[in-house]
Amino acid sequence: MYWTEDNEADNEFQIPDNIIDVAFSIDCKMLPLDHAHDLSIALGEVVPWLIDDPECGIHQIYGAESGNGWFRPEDPENEILVISKRQKMTVRIPRKKLDDLESLVGAELDIAGHTVTVGKFKTKKLSDMPTVFARSVITQAGQDEDAFMQQAAGQLKEMGIRVRKMMAGKERLIRTPDDVIATRALMLADMEQEHSVMLQEKGLGAGRKLGCGLFLPQKGITAVNSDK
Repeated sequence: MYWTEDNEADNEFQIPDNIIDVAFSIDCKMLPLDHAHDLSIALGEVVPWLIDDPECGIHQIYGAESGNGWFRPEDPENEILVISKRQKMTVRIPRKKLDDLESLVGAELDIAGHTVTVGKFKTKKLSDMPTVFARSVITQAGQDEDAFMQQAAGQLKEMGIRVRKMMAGKERLIRTPDDVIATRALMLADMEQEHSVMLQEKGLGAGRKLGCGLFLPQKGITAVNSDK
């Protein structure tokens, strides 16, 4: 007789660590609100492979939240972000490239005339939380919210990711010397563990070096236009 029984421990989902986030401490007082392109250029001067590798992504430095009488700026062309001492600069890379990233420690980056001194880093595995959020996913300028979500749902379906709940944010712009890129925030909820990790690994759409299409875990559903 041959007999097998399912073992729940054996079936438990294990988060892969082939793609990781690397968070660097930084010394910087302020940055332009719209700094995605300048950050990408500055990092590329120190670690060019970060720009060339399609698996790599660069999170925007988000800065302080609104609160205590201070309101987060909304004008990307003219406003400045105040950067707290706890703020990190985070990149998403294949784990195998981690040793190559150490050359960033101690570097001084010039981001639109503001100096960012890079300190030590910590690594973090991706999350299997069921709710994930991207602050920027590239869309077409003027595309309405429903059309954007239909487009995103189609892209996710092509990736084999089941969409249960999805919310989009208002249009925001990223400026580069050659273009003005329209983006929207996007949140997905009630995701399967494997799909949550897959989306964080692969991202959604173009612009990974500008922080676009990069998803982060959320503890729950909040308004996608919130600064929190």
